[in-house]
Amino acid sequence: MSSKRDTLAETFPVTRTEEEWRAILSPEAFRVLRQHGTERPGTSPLNAEKRPGTFACAGCGAPLFDAATKYESCSGWPSFFAPIEGAVGTTIDRSFLMTRTEVHCARCGGHLGHVFPDGPQPTGLRFCMNGAAMAFAPGEG
Repeated sequence: MSSKRDTLAETFPVTRTEEEWRAILSPEAFRVLRQHGTERPGTSPLNAEKRPGTFACAGCGAPLFDAATKYESCSGWPSFFAPIEGAVGTTIDRSFLMTRTEVHCARCGGHLGHVFPDGPQPTGLRFCMNGAAMAFAPGEG
């Protein structure tokens, strides 16, 4: 894994200027995706989303998580036990005097949230994502 600084220098298939990102994202999505912000727990409507479908990056539209991998973690954020293969990347985040694993969109580099080793089987992982960083597309179940 690389450091957060390395991620910021990394290039991604989808790139835009700061002005272009600001023009296409809501202020909250820009703060989370492009400035590594975190939404307040319990504020995202996606936390309660239970329909079949796909959670995609709000920045570039890349599919990130199948709804079948979503579960109720009681954390206040949408949580998943596995991303779609190749959809996300990770880096070490040493902010706030702790070490965590940050999750970002593999296509545009947008900050999505963090992954923790306290999730359910089959992976044992909890991908704790910011709803502001994602959009939901309902699908057939």
